[in-house]
Amino acid sequence: MKKAAFIGVGNMGGALARAACRAVGPDQVVLANRTRSKAEALAEQLGCCTVRDNVAAVREAEYIFLGVKPQGMRSLLEELAPAAAQCHREGADKTLVSMAAGVELKAMEEALGGAGSGIALLRIMPNTCTAIGRGMTALCARRGELEPRIRGVEEILSATGRVERVPEELMDQFSAVAGCGPAFVYPFIEAMADGGVMAGLPRAQALEYAAQTVLGAAAMVLETGKHPGALKDEVCSPGGSTIAGVAELERGGLRAAVMNAVLAAWRRSAQLGK
Repeated sequence: MKKAAFIGVGNMGGALARAACRAVGPDQVVLANRTRSKAEALAEQLGCCTVRDNVAAVREAEYIFLGVKPQGMRSLLEELAPAAAQCHREGADKTLVSMAAGVELKAMEEALGGAGSGIALLRIMPNTCTAIGRGMTALCARRGELEPRIRGVEEILSATGRVERVPEELMDQFSAVAGCGPAFVYPFIEAMADGGVMAGLPRAQALEYAAQTVLGAAAMVLETGKHPGALKDEVCSPGGSTIAGVAELERGGLRAAVMNAVLAAWRRSAQLGK
């Protein structure tokens, strides 16, 4: 039996499949997708293999990662339930791991019906940076799930970056910050680079300098443990160029815009689960 199967290999499912191949080896990973040619193309890149359909993915792997949109999760679970229940009766218990925003563990259990008692249910919320091992992923499990099952998921995700267990009631909030967050950061990097071009830098250099600066600033927050405000103050000398730039960010409403973006993403994530 393989270690992990990925049903749905879009941007997120594909990123996690890549990381899983790094963590447990491509020989332990199988892929399934509605458009089979897409799964086959990714499998060829990664050195893993595909299965003919979703039910085969359940039968052939211990941990099954569900990479479908929130509105498609219920129908997928109903499709998988008979096969997962049969595997349980045969002594081959399965762990289903959802990455759908807003879909609670209780809703997953209800969709599985009577089959749910023999299946471990977990939720994860990764971001696309997992594709290069620099991601941030939240993980929660149904109450009472065995620790080895949870650690097994953490092992598969070990090459994605940081993985943290969070209470389920904070998953939507986590998603709004870390799941959606890269899409908030990319325009900022682009805008910094655009400013550099306006000031006379060549485009390629401006983009490289902006991206590396954001990377370094994030590392400073994580590695020093200092508050971002304190780190900002360390860069701003009295009457200097940095504080002049910070003042423009404040005039432009940067803080409010970012906070409102996170809140909008949080509200939408909660809506998607209903």
